[in-house]
Amino acid sequence: MDTLSRLLVALFLLGPFAANCQIKYEEKDKQILENIFIQLKNEKDKSTAELIVLAGNLFLETPYVAHTLESEKEQLVVNLRELDCTTYAENCLAIALTIKSGQLTFTKFAEELTKIRYRNGHIDGYVSRLHYFSDWIFENEKKGLIKSVSKDIGNIRFPLDVNFMSTHPDSYQQLKKNPNLVSIMAKKEKEICARQMFYIPENKIAEMENKMQQGDIVGLTTSIDGLDILHVGILVKKNGRIHLMHASSAAKKVVVSDKTLEDYLKDSNHATGVMVVRMVEGRND
Repeated sequence: MDTLSRLLVALFLLGPFAANCQIKYEEKDKQILENIFIQLKNEKDKSTAELIVLAGNLFLETPYVAHTLESEKEQLVVNLRELDCTTYAENCLAIALTIKSGQLTFTKFAEELTKIRYRNGHIDGYVSRLHYFSDWIFENEKKGLIKSVSKDIGNIRFPLDVNFMSTHPDSYQQLKKNPNLVSIMAKKEKEICARQMFYIPENKIAEMENKMQQGDIVGLTTSIDGLDILHVGILVKKNGRIHLMHASSAAKKVVVSDKTLEDYLKDSNHATGVMVVRMVEGRND
């Protein structure tokens, strides 16, 4: 099936949802999703966090590929064959929410993924995608999907100063091709910087590790100028310690880190700590 045919099928299957959302995917992506649903269809009573870990495990060994969301026109990209750190976490969360809904369909998954990935849950051009993870946390907390627990755990302010995208537009396909978007992005960055965000510094991880839970999603904060987060992953417990399950650029695939989260951060050149989010149960749409 060619790209146009897949798009027409998606439009037919998604009905009213497709009116505001074009979807880019391959048939293999639907097959992967259907296989995951088959394996997890009887797990609806588990918590969202538990389902995220179960889904995450089913993606182990999936190749790491960066920039899979970039396209000429902003649209929902469903790519379960290749994952980066953020799309890995987003897809696992969308799968968990779909299973909790009891509607095990590609349509429902696409709705959940759109809700997670875009500001206000709607695609409205490139800037509507939640590019900065601190913005992702803020917006998805507003939607009632997650709760930022970094303040509860450590109550340490993160020095939020994002401007990397607007100051490095040539690094982003759509910004490079559409210079008019750069000022819009800069305005959004200023809005993000005006917020209060909290984190757990690298030197406090061991002390506060017992307050982190399996299935929490974390963003690794960074010292790189203009950025907030350099990596995203899912927390899992291994031999009583917290580890990171993530799409690793170093390993070139989805793995569970051999190192504890504490040691993983210590060995990173630019990581300074983590922002932690927890799933909200009992959501009503």
